[in-house]
Amino acid sequence: MKNLFLFLILFLTSLSSLATSKKDPHYNDAGFFDIHICNWPDRPPFFLTLFSTYKYDEVEKITLSNPQGKPIANLNLEKFRVTQTKKGEKRAFLNHIEIPQGSTDGWYEVETKFKNGNIFKAKDYVILDTLPKASGRMPSNDAEQISASKELSWKAVPGANFYQVFIRDFWNDEKIIYTSPLLDKPELTPPKGLLKAGGWYGWRVHARDTNEHVLLGDFNHGSLSSEFKFTVAE
Repeated sequence: MKNLFLFLILFLTSLSSLATSKKDPHYNDAGFFDIHICNWPDRPPFFLTLFSTYKYDEVEKITLSNPQGKPIANLNLEKFRVTQTKKGEKRAFLNHIEIPQGSTDGWYEVETKFKNGNIFKAKDYVILDTLPKASGRMPSNDAEQISASKELSWKAVPGANFYQVFIRDFWNDEKIIYTSPLLDKPELTPPKGLLKAGGWYGWRVHARDTNEHVLLGDFNHGSLSSEFKFTVAE
């Protein structure tokens, strides 16, 4: 991880930014922007970009630029996640983007162009580093006949402050049946009744460094473990 001095400078920068402007740079009048560095199994680290908006019908193009102002990608508007809220339907455009060679720390920016020609900009600060994947997981991979109330645990990930666990049911069309809330400890006891006797399940751990940081957005670095499988005792 980058040294403490760098993070102190970033923190002071964020305080200075807040002092001069009350506007969060991740938001504009079109929506919200965030970019993370993801460390996933079986692939090199990559940027995951997100732009969420209620005005998705008005969007013509979303362009991502590096700290030097050079465009590095146009977001694919066919890749999105839908959320229903009290305000209506919101779409989050999600794209996996290769980290260009020579990339640097700094403010990455999206320019959202509407069909009427209006342009909106938002930015997120990125520190080029990777978060290790969770290790030391218990139960171990392919564990058999464990208790339905068995705690899932792993070693604390250096640099991580939050975790989220995903549980998949292999007897139920391999669907994800549980996504935990953000956890501040490397452990989870599955909710009562979630795991069934004789069931076959898989689980992954997503680690992240921060949550809703004024400078770094939702989070800056995240990692996803490989999937471990286990069966539950009859």
